[in-house]
Amino acid sequence: MNRRRFIQGLGTSSILTGAQLTGSAKAQGAIDADWPRQAVKIVVPFPPGGTADAMPRIVSEGLRTIWKQPVIIENRPGAGGNIGAETVSVAAPDGYTLLGSPPPPIALNQSLYPKLAFDPNKFMAVSILSTHPNIVVVSKRLGVNSIKELISRAQKDPGKISVANQGNGSTSHLTAAMFETMAGVKFNHVPYRGTAPAMNDLVAGHVDLFFDNISSSLAQHRAGTISIIAVCSTSRVRELPDVPTVSEGGISGFSAIAWNAIMAPPGTPDVIVNKINADIQTVLNEPHIRRRIIDLAGEPVGNSPSEAASFIASERRLWADVIKKSNIKLE
Repeated sequence: MNRRRFIQGLGTSSILTGAQLTGSAKAQGAIDADWPRQAVKIVVPFPPGGTADAMPRIVSEGLRTIWKQPVIIENRPGAGGNIGAETVSVAAPDGYTLLGSPPPPIALNQSLYPKLAFDPNKFMAVSILSTHPNIVVVSKRLGVNSIKELISRAQKDPGKISVANQGNGSTSHLTAAMFETMAGVKFNHVPYRGTAPAMNDLVAGHVDLFFDNISSSLAQHRAGTISIIAVCSTSRVRELPDVPTVSEGGISGFSAIAWNAIMAPPGTPDVIVNKINADIQTVLNEPHIRRRIIDLAGEPVGNSPSEAASFIASERRLWADVIKKSNIKLE
C-alpha cells in the first residue's frame, strides 16, 4: 500500500470492539479491569502552545472522563523532540507514561542525527490523533500568487528567495527541501526557533516564503497579512477550497502533512495498547472533540495500532529519502 492510500485511509478505521480486546487479553493475560488505577502522563516533546501540544490536550480531556483518572500533559522540549522521546523510551511499559508526538522524534530524527539515545522503531504505535496539511505561504512583498510563479522566480534567481523554517530538521525545513528537489530550484534557508518568530518575519517581509502548518497560518491568511498559495496535501482542504494543491501547481505527487500520534514505551503489551487505542477512538468520535480539532484545521483520525505503525513507517521512508537527497545532517 502506498503512502497516498495510507493518508486517504487514515480516518476510516473503526473502534476496536470489546470482543477484540477480550481476545487479545486472553492471548497475553487479561488487563486489570480497573486500569488505569492512577494518573496517566502524556509527554509532549515540544513547548506548550503549538499544535503538537494542543492535540494531546484535547484528547486527554476525553480520556479523563473515560478513565476517571487524571491525564497529565508534561512538556519536555529540546533537541528536536529527542529529550521528551528519550524520557518515554525508558518509562515502564505499563501504559501510565505515553508519548504525544508530531513527526520529528519518531519519524525524522533517526535520519537527521548521527546517534540517538533511543530507538524510534521500538516505540509501540497506539494511534494517529490528527493530520494537518502543510501549506505554502508567501509574504506580500514577494508578489507571487501561484506555485508556477514561485518556481519561475526561483529558477530565475537561484538562492535569492529566502525560506523560513521552524528550525533545522523541522518538518517545514524538510518540506522546503523536498520542494527544492522536486521542482529543481534552490532557496536560501533561514532557520528560526519555532513557528511564531518565523511567521512574524514573514508578515514583516523579512523573509519571502514559509512551508508552514495550516493551523498556525490560516488566521494570518484570512487577515490578509500573508498569502497561502498552495496546500501540500494530496487534495484540497475544507478550510481553503479555492487554494490548489502543490500537485495542481505542477509538482505531481508532492505531499507533506503534519500529524500527531500517541506512542507507548517499547515493550508495552498489546492488550494495554489496544485498550488505550479503543478509548482514544471513542474520544475522537465525540462530536465536540472532532469539532475542536477541525476548528484547528486538523482532520481527526483515530486509526488502529497496526495502521498507525504502517503510516509512521511510510513517513520514515519518505523523509529519510528527502534527507538523503538534500544531504541534511544535524549534530
